[in-house]
Amino acid sequence: MTYQESIDWLFSTQLFGIKLGLEGPRRLLKEYLAYPDHGVKVIHVAGTNGKGSTCAMIDAVSRSAGNRTGLFTSPHLIDFRERIRVSGNEIPEVDCAAMLTELRGICEGLDPHPTFFEITLALAMRWFRERDCEVIVLETGMGGRLDATTAVPADVCAITPIGLDHMQWLGETIEQIAAEKAGIFVEGKPAISAPQEDGVRRVLKKEANERRSPLSFIELPLEGYPIALPGLHQRWNAALAVECLHAAGIHLDYGTLHHGLSTVRWPGRFEVITYRDREVILDGAHNPQGAEVLVRTWREQYRDRKAVLVFSAVAAKDVSGILALLAPLAAEIHLSPVDTPRALPTEEIAASLPPGSPGHECHPSFDAALGAALRADGPILIAGSLFLVGEAKAKLQGGEFQASTQ
Repeated sequence: MTYQESIDWLFSTQLFGIKLGLEGPRRLLKEYLAYPDHGVKVIHVAGTNGKGSTCAMIDAVSRSAGNRTGLFTSPHLIDFRERIRVSGNEIPEVDCAAMLTELRGICEGLDPHPTFFEITLALAMRWFRERDCEVIVLETGMGGRLDATTAVPADVCAITPIGLDHMQWLGETIEQIAAEKAGIFVEGKPAISAPQEDGVRRVLKKEANERRSPLSFIELPLEGYPIALPGLHQRWNAALAVECLHAAGIHLDYGTLHHGLSTVRWPGRFEVITYRDREVILDGAHNPQGAEVLVRTWREQYRDRKAVLVFSAVAAKDVSGILALLAPLAAEIHLSPVDTPRALPTEEIAASLPPGSPGHECHPSFDAALGAALRADGPILIAGSLFLVGEAKAKLQGGEFQASTQ
């Protein structure tokens, strides 16, 4: 298959939906010879918010320490290949196409057919193996206990702040969700958690005790180093990343940490770009916890300046909770659709705006919403769904947006 044909096939497998469980991914990893070689360090990161940033920091510092590092994250913002990187470089199109062609042949002989996420994980793990990666950083897709990434044996497990998200899959209470996230813990292997509320902390301790996994909690943010990602919360993420690297036995010194943290990049999370001489901030705050962090970071960076807010959301999200936090930042609000079957109609989003919100307008497309925002004064904040952030980033910086449901 050509690269485009291989991507079209892969994206067509999203019709199989999401299937939580480890039997399928274990079978595919075995069939495709995609398990990591002996001696390769695997760091597995779960949680609700900050997973991607923490993974990016682990990757950047590990590379700064001289390791060939594989990074697996999801979802992508613009291009599928963002999900699979070795030493910071996306998997090349030619290799991606060849490997997906091989995977398609294997998948056609398996029943049930592997899912989009399982195939993507197998592709990443085989690529990391072929590129002789010494450290592999895996971000869970959803949950932990039954997430496909948990099929890969981990040496260190990390938990970022846990909140209410994916409740239709993971449970109705934060304690139930915490138990699912803690499902990544491995017997005898260290587990490290960001600070958590008391109920979550108790659950993590119980799950770690049952698995005989030594668990520790981050007590202080990392200070004394420049971090390229804005916001106080990133210092907590950095502290978690550094402890994961220590636990993996990777030697760190001041210069290694300074270089890695000062050069780390994680697009779409309070990412500031310039478009037509206007300041545009992109942030995928798609749950109330993420919105709280966005608001704090906005206040740190812009104080009382008001934003021109462009917002969208998908189904099964706490849209009212998100907008209750973001609306006070805005001078005006422009609601945009997003290119995914899970998109909420803009009129439904408008109905979730809190009382006293600034004026809002529903637009038929992102282009229309952006055009209206450009006619207003002030920094433009594009926030909410990561699908919106990806479409916006492609529009503002060039690139062909590959819409995905997973």
